Amino acid sequence: MAITAKLVKELREKTGAGMMDCKKALQETDGDIDKAIDFLREKGIAKAAKKADRVAAEGTVYVQSKGNDAVIVEINSETDFVARNEGFQKLVKDIADHILETKPADLETLNKSEINGQAVEDRMTEEVSKIGEKLTLRRFEIKTKTDNDSFGEYLHLGGRIGVLATVEGTTDASIAKDVAMHAAALNPKFVSKEQVSEDELNHEREILRTQALNEGKPEKIVDKMVEGRMRKYLEEICMVDQPFVKDSDVTVEKFLSQHNATLKDFVRFEVGEGIEKREDNFAEEVMGQVNK
Repeated sequence: MAITAKLVKELREKTGAGMMDCKKALQETDGDIDKAIDFLREKGIAKAAKKADRVAAEGTVYVQSKGNDAVIVEINSETDFVARNEGFQKLVKDIADHILETKPADLETLNKSEINGQAVEDRMTEEVSKIGEKLTLRRFEIKTKTDNDSFGEYLHLGGRIGVLATVEGTTDASIAKDVAMHAAALNPKFVSKEQVSEDELNHEREILRTQALNEGKPEKIVDKMVEGRMRKYLEEICMVDQPFVKDSDVTVEKFLSQHNATLKDFVRFEVGEGIEKREDNFAEEVMGQVNK
């Protein structure tokens, strides 16, 4: 039968697949919409498998809270363009809501869990076939608080960096958000020096000691120099000891104490951190798609 533009449009709306894919599916199934949907689903799964070796180092970080629970999640795509796609953004929000509802213990549990009667991993595969890029549900963390505490939720550059902070002793979310913004800007590694392991401290002391000796400093003053530099090092990596980003005259700890609050913990995700990104020739990739 003749494949009309109206039929192609209807199939696109039902599946989110590309126009040419929809036209081919209808041709293969003699214009039967239901069979064409099955055809595209099967093709979509095949396409998703082919994309398994692609690098997904873009994407977004998202923070969501509900009552005394909150989640921070990172989902990756291959390009920043797709990360801004409305369908991708809905996927991220749906996954975050699902995590808060089911509280999975880890990624494997999350992927096997069902969202609206469909396994999360199958939902991800389905979205790959719609969007046309490899997507990766990379990581998440769930945090809890009491009624007397607050979550600091902050997204920088539309989700390039996300922070979820838990602040005890205040229900003022704006204070917690300021602390989360600080973490986004200065990227501390720990809440306080109590969290730094003895191994890491000893390792840093050895480095600083060698540096001082290589600078020709007298052996008798090296230990005192090392301790001074260690204090500076801890200020750089421990959030509560850092000058507060909105008022450098006080530390983060001092800022919070002014509001009878303390920092319990924080999680900072940056999109693609630790993923080795592949350098692509964008023009060649576009032409490759055009010529298919």
